[in-house]
Amino acid sequence: MSQDRQLQLVISVMITAGFEVSERFSIRPRSFDLIARNDGTLLVIKVVAHIDSVSEDVAFDLEVIAHHLGGKPLIVGERARDTELERGAVYVRYGIYAISPATLYDYFVEKVPPLVYASPGGLYVNINGDALRELREKRNMSLGDLGQVLGVSRRTISKYESGMGTTLDVAIRIEEYFDTGVVEHIDLMSHAEPPAEQGHEWSDKKERKVPIEFLEQIGMQLHTLRGAPFQALLTFNKHTILTGYGSAQKVVKRAALIGNLSQIAKKHAMCIITDYHKQKKIGKTLVIGEERLHRIEDGFELLDMIGE
Repeated sequence: MSQDRQLQLVISVMITAGFEVSERFSIRPRSFDLIARNDGTLLVIKVVAHIDSVSEDVAFDLEVIAHHLGGKPLIVGERARDTELERGAVYVRYGIYAISPATLYDYFVEKVPPLVYASPGGLYVNINGDALRELREKRNMSLGDLGQVLGVSRRTISKYESGMGTTLDVAIRIEEYFDTGVVEHIDLMSHAEPPAEQGHEWSDKKERKVPIEFLEQIGMQLHTLRGAPFQALLTFNKHTILTGYGSAQKVVKRAALIGNLSQIAKKHAMCIITDYHKQKKIGKTLVIGEERLHRIEDGFELLDMIGE
């Protein structure tokens, strides 16, 4: 499936699931392809053919963007290495969940969560350890008794009851023996956010593309990005501003897109123009000259200008 067709498929799935989806954009390289929101759930989605093509830098941008927009990052792809992604299985790329379009459909449209996760050596599932222990004790079985039935050690049974995952084959044998389900589903929205310290340290290593010194003086925190349609995320007083920076020729054409993304994410949008001396609004996006920006006294004044 071509990249364009796959992206359109993902958009169709999210719309069918009742999500509001951002406009498509062709800017390359890009760390994400769309933002989708529904009932307080926000996703920052990267669509690829091979999930292995998602680099560590792209994954980091996904993490930072999703964190500051109050959402979750997600990768949707077709293949990992030389095999197709299994339907109903979850893969992981630099700590971010990766799934197939079919799994995306099952989860958001059919409300059927995945049960299987990929790990070196094959596909695995999570066992409800408390449920397994209760079933074993109801039958007055010791750890060794159950281990003998399943063909594993008593120590392995103890690990299952403590939350260790297992192979599909073992999980099937457990459920067949007890004639009940013990496999736990995987919540795609349970993705853990990266530590704030790690994000700040990595951000400082990146090339700065906005007037960071001045923005810090008015109380802004800045997070630079490499592959997003906006060059930075600014945070101030619990507000987040999607920010473009550069010459008018490069940035103005992005202003409407940045505004659209900010509307989906329910955040603010601003473009700082290096060769412009005034300010105006393009849709919801504040377009302001860098010289005019330097006359702002504090972050509250900037927020008032964006909200006008």
